[in-house]
Formats: sequence, structure tokens, C-alpha cells
Amino acid sequence: MAKRLTVSASPHVRSHETTTGIMLDVILALVPALVMSAVYFGTRALALAAVCVGTAVLSEYLARKIMKRDNTLGDLSAVVTGLILAFNLPATLPLWMAAIGSIIAIVIVKQMFGGIGQNFVNPAITARIILMMSFPSAMAKWIVPFSSAWSPDAVTAATPMAILNGTTDLAAAEGLPSLTQMLIGYHGGSMGEVCSVALLAGACYLLLRRVISPAIPASFIGTVAVIMLIAGKGNLQFVAYELLGGGLILGACFMATDYSTSPINRKGRIIFGIGCGLITSVIRLFGSLPEGVSFSIILMNILVPHIERLTTPKPFGYEKPEKKKEEAAKA
Repeated sequence: MAKRLTVSASPHVRSHETTTGIMLDVILALVPALVMSAVYFGTRALALAAVCVGTAVLSEYLARKIMKRDNTLGDLSAVVTGLILAFNLPATLPLWMAAIGSIIAIVIVKQMFGGIGQNFVNPAITARIILMMSFPSAMAKWIVPFSSAWSPDAVTAATPMAILNGTTDLAAAEGLPSLTQMLIGYHGGSMGEVCSVALLAGACYLLLRRVISPAIPASFIGTVAVIMLIAGKGNLQFVAYELLGGGLILGACFMATDYSTSPINRKGRIIFGIGCGLITSVIRLFGSLPEGVSFSIILMNILVPHIERLTTPKPFGYEKPEKKKEEAAKA
């Protein structure tokens, strides 16, 4: 029997994966870090996460309704945006400020550009930066673990990155937590950056589920490690503090890997991760701010179209227009 060639419209490669399923995996991967933030900062952490998620969901519903677009709450992307935003905030942040952040992330950064998959920068990171610029004091109030985040007199402390800001000498960094404390999260910081073990567990889950590719996290974290090794003159302990401190793991594994704002091919992802690592390292070593993960990801988000233009493989048989003109002129 003769074989029949069936011609159909793209896509030709189909998958059982759905946006809802992918977002659900991300939510599950964030649960360990959410639990640890509740352990360290109490019910205030859960309240902050609930406000961020609830406001994000409500904002998406109302924005889609006003814009007369289909309801997209079922894809769970608003829940993920709200959770990641909460992880980038101090547990003491007033709840109304957190709500403003969610509105900015969903309405301005996401829906005004067309909705999921059409925003050119990460919504949660953009909202965090705007909150940092608008409410600097509230966004820099870091409490020590197990102190009451509900109390206005909560015990505050500098984050490890603030202690290390501008120095590579660990001996001169007074009040620096031990590496064990850095690993388990017993130090000041935002809700989602304190417990590295919980974040790494979630990242491993996403890698095993193939939700994210290792290209961006590996190149991002690897670049920071190499630069800090050079800056610290081979001091591995200094490198460990830089890798475990701040939002590096959270940013590299959960924010820089966002499908909408990162390159689609492997070479582009590696370039993207290296760029994030370079910018983060420069800000940490020479900038006035102790942390640079959010700014590095935003800047590289903007460069993604150019990265993809340079790294996207050419179709088979493709010839540059200049070459075609030369051949035509010769003929």
C-alpha cells in the first residue's frame, strides 16, 4: 500500500503540557520556600502572600473584564506572579503596599501589553523595583527570623548582602551569619530569599519535571561564582556567601527562567544567563545597592529580542539577501 503524505497546518509537534499544568508545577515548587518563610516570619508571611496572590487574581479578572477579553484566571499565571512578588518583599511590608505591587505587575506590566506571553519584562520584578523606588524605607526593613512581623517594633537586621556590600574581606564583615545559617535561611531578607535549601528543592523539582531548562540557572549562578572567585582572590567562602545570599537562587531559578521574557533557544539562554550574572556581580561589587539580581534580569529581559535575533538558527537553505543580490548581479 502506498504511503500517504499528510500536509497540515503548524504546529506539527504537539505536547500534553498546558499552561495551567506548568504554572501548577511552579506553585508546587514554591511551596517549600513559602512554608519556611512562615516558619521564620510567622503568619504575617502567609498574610502577605495571600494579599499578593488575591490582588493579582482580582486585578487580572477586572482588567480582562474591562478590556473585554476572555477570562484567563484558569491558567494560574496570576497566582504565580503574586507568589513570586511576595517572595521579593520583606515580611513587614504594609499589606496595602503589597496590593499596589500586584496591581502594577498584573495590570500595567502584563495586561496592558496583551496578557500572558506578551509582556516583555517580568511583572513581579518590575513591581518590586517600582515599590523599592516608591517606598524605600518599608522595602528595606528586614526582620530577624522568629521575631514578630506583625509588631511595628520588630527586631530588624541588615541582610548578608548589605553587610558584604563593597567589601570582599569576610573578616571585616561584622555580624555576618555562618554558612549553615545562610543555607537554612536563619538571617534577614525577603520572604523568598532566606532559605536556600527550600529554593533549591523547588528548583530541582522544576528541572525534573522539565518545566525549566538548566541553561539559564547554571550560566547565571556560574557567572556570579567565577567573578566572585576572582574578586575574592580565590576565597571559596566568600563565593559561597555571594551564591547563598540575596535573591540569586530565587532569581536564577524562578524569575530569569520565565518563558515570556527569556530566550527560546539554548544558546540564547546561556548568553542571557551570563549577562544576568555579569550585571549582578558588577552591581554587588561596585554599586551602592547591595543586591543586583532584579535589575540584571530586567535589563536582560529588554535585550531578549536582540539575543534571539543573533542566536536563532537559520532555516535550511536560507541565504542572506545580500548574497542573493551578488549572485543575481553576477548572472
